Amino acid sequence: MPATHLPSAAGSAAVSPNGGGPGSASHPGADGAYLRCRELGMRLSRQRRMVLDLLWSEKAHLSARDIFEKLNAQGRNIGHTSVYQNLEALQSAGVIECLDRASGRLYGYRSDPHSHLTCVESGAIQDLDVELPPGLIARIEDLTGFTIESYTLHLSGRPRAGG
Repeated sequence: MPATHLPSAAGSAAVSPNGGGPGSASHPGADGAYLRCRELGMRLSRQRRMVLDLLWSEKAHLSARDIFEKLNAQGRNIGHTSVYQNLEALQSAGVIECLDRASGRLYGYRSDPHSHLTCVESGAIQDLDVELPPGLIARIEDLTGFTIESYTLHLSGRPRAGG
């Protein structure tokens, strides 16, 4: 699905598919993730760099098995255990995201707060940056008695006919 910017109408949410995060202009590619790992004191082994490079090049939500198979298909020798251990370490440190789905865990290159749109037909997941109108956030705060500090939305849908 191509990434396009959806303009914000007055009082409506601003939505931008496949937005910023650690892979944005301020953190280009996997280099931002490398920097984050160094800041956290994490070792950047060859295997860890391979996993990060794949996640940033694919810009998709992948299972550990997908990552293992893609890396080995590229001729990069890496074992199942190494893939799982690196994904767990990166996710625990907040360098990458992990989505728990009924079909298993999926890993993505973004770790910043963002929303997801899941296609109910294919299961494909698209990252979205959604900015809710301040009035809606204030209303939610009034109804709940909580101060909203961050939010993510999980949307489900199907492609429109002819779209």
